[in-house]
Amino acid sequence: MAVKMAGTKSKIMHLLKQKQELSVCDLANVLQMTKMGVRKHLTVLIKDGLVHVENKKGSVGRPVQIFSLGKRAENLFPKNYGPIAVQFLKDIEELYGEQAVIKLFERRKTRLFLEYEQEMGGETARGAKASKLNELQKTRGYMSQLHKINDATYVLIEYNCPIFEVAGQFKMACMRETELIKDVLGADTVERTMCRADGAMHCRFLIQFKNM
Repeated sequence: MAVKMAGTKSKIMHLLKQKQELSVCDLANVLQMTKMGVRKHLTVLIKDGLVHVENKKGSVGRPVQIFSLGKRAENLFPKNYGPIAVQFLKDIEELYGEQAVIKLFERRKTRLFLEYEQEMGGETARGAKASKLNELQKTRGYMSQLHKINDATYVLIEYNCPIFEVAGQFKMACMRETELIKDVLGADTVERTMCRADGAMHCRFLIQFKNM
């Protein structure tokens, strides 16, 4: 993402988070800046999908531009989902046993497989499928890169893990993610050769298709 939560842009984002809707005049007054200066920052934030703008009719005069946070902005604010998810899973394991947790991960894998399969758009070529999967992983926050070794072998590297805290406590999460990649690609084998949950800097998958 091009914009980082720093400086004036960060202040604008936090103000919109607190007040929900503000005009250029509102922001300029709080930030003690010129309207032109505020607009320059807003232009960048709008371009990056972090701020939404719409025209609203006032009591008198022409419509006023009102700014609010865009959908992508929520990703920039602190979340605490990881520890909560881990605790829920531990509670389920304690109450209903390990098999209940295993079934949850299996259901998640099945649900994700159907989503990925639909987004693949019926693609059948192995290289195109691998590239599409890489793009889908990027949109889901994995910061992935795909490297082609040859027509039958690819390496997928994920520099970020959205389920890192869960994977650190429940290794079956990593197993299901690996199986998901294999099933989505229709690969012969997918081997996780490096894993962040095991202390590696990133996750690395060796993807192999049958030689044609």
